[in-house]
Amino acid sequence: MNSSPAEKRPRRGLQDQLLWWVLALLLLLVFGINWLKPVFAFLFPQLERPVYEQDSFFSLLLAHLKIVGLSSAVAVIAGLGAGIFATRDSGREFRPLIETLVSIGQTFPPVAVLAVAVPLIGFGEAPALIALALYGLLPVLQGTLAGLESVPAPAREAAEGLGMSPWQCLLGVELPLAAPVILAGVRTSVIINIGTAAIASTVGAKTLGLPIIVGLSGFNTAYVIQGAVLVGLLAVAVDLAFERLQRRLAHWQDAS
Repeated sequence: MNSSPAEKRPRRGLQDQLLWWVLALLLLLVFGINWLKPVFAFLFPQLERPVYEQDSFFSLLLAHLKIVGLSSAVAVIAGLGAGIFATRDSGREFRPLIETLVSIGQTFPPVAVLAVAVPLIGFGEAPALIALALYGLLPVLQGTLAGLESVPAPAREAAEGLGMSPWQCLLGVELPLAAPVILAGVRTSVIINIGTAAIASTVGAKTLGLPIIVGLSGFNTAYVIQGAVLVGLLAVAVDLAFERLQRRLAHWQDAS
């Protein structure tokens, strides 16, 4: 039984409020985690430094967002381009090969990619970007393929009847209709990269995973908790933001 619009409105209001509450909590911890020093000192009395202070959490958050943003941009551009090519007449025969290659990239753990990339290009952000872009490619490709395939044939026929070129049909009809499914694939890819980016600190990249790595190597559970909580809150906030964007997109499509 479908919910009425009146029932959906309060639910959407709660979801929007949840996004702002999660963002507020994330920023509060990023800027004010030192205020919790007495709490962590009480929970872990054996630790001389119960709060991670080697870098500011704000700088770690910005660095984390930078790596995720760049790697996700590469994954979206490559996945979207490959998906469009594989659904055109000139590229349909290459679709099995494209899907196989991208699936193979997904089967390699990011740690393995980092281990191979570091000897070739050194430590830092570069190997992390390669690993994250490869790992986030499959959801974007799958979303693009599924979205373009879900476009009704009559919509394409109507566009052709209006004299649209294949590119005009793609940009003006197919991609707008496929946008919700494509966005769902992008959402999955970005959320995966937010969590996976934490391991980039093992090769010298600056991310929110740095307190986790330092905490694990120094047997400092407090550091691990601080890094893990911030990564988790960031993932939840971004996921809620994507959910809100998908609702707005669906509302726009219904209105048009």
